[in-house]
Amino acid sequence: MIYTCPMHPEIEHDHAGHCPKCGMTLEPKTIGAGNEEEQKEIRSLSRKFWSALVLTIPVLFIAMGHAIPGLDVDAMIPKQISKWIEFALATPVVLWAGDFFFTRAWRSIVNRSLNMFTLIAVGVGAAYFYSAVAVLAPGIFPESFRSNGEVGLYFEAAAVITTLVLFGQSIEAKARSRTGQAIKALLNLAAKTAHRVRDGQEDEIAVEQIQKGDFLRVRPGEKVPIDGVIVEGKSNIDESMVTGESMPVSKAPDENVIGATVNQTGSFLMRAEKIGSETLLSQIVQMVADAQRTRAPIQKLADAVSGYFVPAVIAIAVITFVIWSIVGPAPAMAYALVNAVSVLIIACPCALGLATPMSIMVGVGRAAQTGILIKNAEAIETAEKVTHLITDKTGTLTVGKPEVVSRIGTDTTAKRDVLQIAASLESHSEHPLARAIAEAAKKEQIELHHVTGFESITGGGVSGKIDEKSVLIGKEKFLTESKVTISEELKNEARRLQEKAQTTVWLAVDGEAVGILGVADPIKETARQAIRQLHDMHLKVIMCTGDNRRTAEAVARELGIDEFRAEVMPNEKIDIVKKLKSEGAIVAMAGDGINDAPALAAADVGVAMGTGTDVAIESAGITLVKGDLLGIVKAMHVSGAVMRNIRQNLFFAFIYNALGVPIAAGALYPFFGLLLSPMIAGAAMSFSSVSVIANALRLRSIKL
Repeated sequence: MIYTCPMHPEIEHDHAGHCPKCGMTLEPKTIGAGNEEEQKEIRSLSRKFWSALVLTIPVLFIAMGHAIPGLDVDAMIPKQISKWIEFALATPVVLWAGDFFFTRAWRSIVNRSLNMFTLIAVGVGAAYFYSAVAVLAPGIFPESFRSNGEVGLYFEAAAVITTLVLFGQSIEAKARSRTGQAIKALLNLAAKTAHRVRDGQEDEIAVEQIQKGDFLRVRPGEKVPIDGVIVEGKSNIDESMVTGESMPVSKAPDENVIGATVNQTGSFLMRAEKIGSETLLSQIVQMVADAQRTRAPIQKLADAVSGYFVPAVIAIAVITFVIWSIVGPAPAMAYALVNAVSVLIIACPCALGLATPMSIMVGVGRAAQTGILIKNAEAIETAEKVTHLITDKTGTLTVGKPEVVSRIGTDTTAKRDVLQIAASLESHSEHPLARAIAEAAKKEQIELHHVTGFESITGGGVSGKIDEKSVLIGKEKFLTESKVTISEELKNEARRLQEKAQTTVWLAVDGEAVGILGVADPIKETARQAIRQLHDMHLKVIMCTGDNRRTAEAVARELGIDEFRAEVMPNEKIDIVKKLKSEGAIVAMAGDGINDAPALAAADVGVAMGTGTDVAIESAGITLVKGDLLGIVKAMHVSGAVMRNIRQNLFFAFIYNALGVPIAAGALYPFFGLLLSPMIAGAAMSFSSVSVIANALRLRSIKL
């Protein structure tokens, strides 16, 4: 098994571990593998986080309890005892729970690829080891660095930073595991068993046992077990998982069927043509896996900063130690050590560690209040930069299932009567259009007539009698062949409905056409407003659908969409995404079906409709709970606000360091005799964290 880094795909190992460049956990390239290692890592991080949290709370209480009005911690626990308690509690937090920080930091130094773990290890190590020395050997510190005879301790800073980073690592590990749920959901779509017909005998076998050329029986309600060709029988098959098309497709002998699609009405015999990795479902799974692996986390920004910041801070600390040990007042080594540690403490990445997650946490919470679920940080980072939106049609721009959207009646038959007569007859049929007509009558609480002599004519329509009148329902051709009289007026109305991509269902009573029902997948009420607002934001909107060209063109024209592509397969959708990205576009993909999953994963930002499939939701970075395209507009507003907030937070995280590091190094001592005590350095570090938190909380009030 080969393991690779999601941030540096060129890194490949034959065993589990961590990336030598960025420290991230390596992921298996094999689909569906590595779950055991993932769960082991999640359990380990979770155990370390909760243990660290339990130990950190009393350390924080002892160190910061004096800030609580009316509480005298020193009176409750004498300083000579409390410092040993802090030391005893903080040691397992830093050296056991946070041990991998130091391991990864050392690896980053050895590989000359400084990253976030380098920064964390330096900061935590400086705070902890300085404090440990202050407890174990306080005599080496000069009086100027004592308060009430005691050297300041920073165990709480080391413990809190370790606990916060552990929490972030735990969340990241769970997020990586959740991305694998899309793959698992796809694999679960496949049929588990099949009915193989051999020498006149029918046996139930596992799908893995199917060989090319095997004959398989598929009954109504069953999943098609494998890709193949029908050799006998007819049926309507729901292929929405591949095409996104809500209308089932009629299949006859010599026509292809796709594994994992659902057989609806008839029974048929098929011949297996593709097995294993050759099947379309397997190819979709592979595309999702490949696309997910190419994503890089938002941590790259902090790592990029760390690449310059860490060596600069370490260099300043070393220079500070050397200069003070040579020219500093007695005891020179004590001053050198304290000033060098002051530099490292004020550069401690507490605020940097909070800068991104705090903004994201508050921003994600604000978005969730409006029905926008954001799964990962990179989705927020990228959404504000989107230039092109590719959107599916069925279930995204449209409702996703056929409905009666038009009714045409003659002078002798009112529109309500057309629906009543049609629904009375169609309630006896299993055809998808019949169900849409029956559902429309049920919604309007129309009472149905009693039907006698019901008969279904394959490929044509249905017939029966209502109140001794002969009724026919079906295609225009079916009525013509049945010698029904059709007026030119009705034919013109039918053409008008067909131009709007509506499927026409004709109704005839006693040999005369009396009405037409137009059935279509209606456009969502908010779709027009959403497209208009996206255009106002200078986005180019492209609709890609597996539906036929006439329907796609009608929807695109009605909504004012910039471009549309019809009759596209999942691999073609992902090709369109890749082509746009290669041209420099930042691409968002919105969809709701299994067929959209690869493109959702490949896009810079995947947006899934919450009303769609689990696979689409797992493949996307953003989910719109209400399935409302206006949510994309809101998500982009959230993205812009969060990223501005993060940039402000990074400023707050570094401004105190930038100002404090020279002072901690002793730059003002020759002129004013001022040194920055580690206690003041710790306060500046804490104040930068407070600034970051306060700024991030402003996101709760952003208007969407």
